[in-house]
Amino acid sequence: MTQTTFLGEVKDAVTPRATLLVVGVIALQLLFIASYVGALHDPKPKDVPFGVVSPQARQVVTRLDRLPGSPLDPRALPDERTAREQILNRDIDGALVVHPSGTTDTLLVASGGGTVMATALENLMTALERTEQRTVRTVDVAPASDQDFDGLSSFYLVVGWCVGGYLCASILAISTGARPANPRRATIRLLVMALVSVVGGLGGAIIVGPVLDALPGSTVALWGLGALITFAVGAATLALQGLFGIIGIGLAILLVVIAGNPSAGGAFPLPMLPPFWKAIGPALPPGAGTWAARSIAYFRGNDTTASLLVLSAWALAGIAITMLAATLRAHRNGTTLPTQRR
Repeated sequence: MTQTTFLGEVKDAVTPRATLLVVGVIALQLLFIASYVGALHDPKPKDVPFGVVSPQARQVVTRLDRLPGSPLDPRALPDERTAREQILNRDIDGALVVHPSGTTDTLLVASGGGTVMATALENLMTALERTEQRTVRTVDVAPASDQDFDGLSSFYLVVGWCVGGYLCASILAISTGARPANPRRATIRLLVMALVSVVGGLGGAIIVGPVLDALPGSTVALWGLGALITFAVGAATLALQGLFGIIGIGLAILLVVIAGNPSAGGAFPLPMLPPFWKAIGPALPPGAGTWAARSIAYFRGNDTTASLLVLSAWALAGIAITMLAATLRAHRNGTTLPTQRR
């Protein structure tokens, strides 16, 4: 093969479109590294919602509020019962109950919301109490399951559901074209996505519940959550494909994997993440899903409304944009190619 022939084949193979896609892959690769390392390389508690029960609550709150780096966002509570209720309602992540008649105080935590946070609070309070010649006894109000190492099962479950959503949508694009030709075909894709979501949601709930016993909580509730997460991600991916073609798959990966996973509060709860990831996490499917899954598993299903609304918004927006893009495409094709309407 001559050099001229080889260069010609290279030119034919490396088209402008292929070059653009390769550049996009490199960009996603670098963004993946920047997002995961940026979010997770130096976790520190920051403004953690924290309760204080003490006859001198004001002084204790002031002291905790002035800690270097502002690890806590303390607030006074009337009694231990209120502190426990607020932890179970997910209003706070922990609480210190001071017992002035003795030298041992009680720290309330909830490892079901993330064992890393519970450990960080225990270490912080132990060090602070030591400076006052006091000790602390830790009570886990919502303990993680013995089969749920570091409280990560909820996060991995949600990641699996998200992967199922964008992979299914991607397969539909690869097999039949990234953009559906008309609203009817778009509807078929959405119906397929819904069926996959129901099956995948049930399968995930059964695996982490009855099969592995990794998560407590209602299997039916987790099934519903899994179906919603999978469909929300799948519909959003279909919408991006309808707008941008095959590039939409990369955009879905950008939103769900690169931005969504490290900001989900899985490996490290939200108060331990840098400000950018802490801000975007609850608005993306992995973050909303992880919060809801942990609430179902360990917090009696409390405080799931906002997360479910976020996931529903992604699902509804995905449906609307997918149908709109298909309608505009059919209209454009019908206008430019009138013979196809016969």
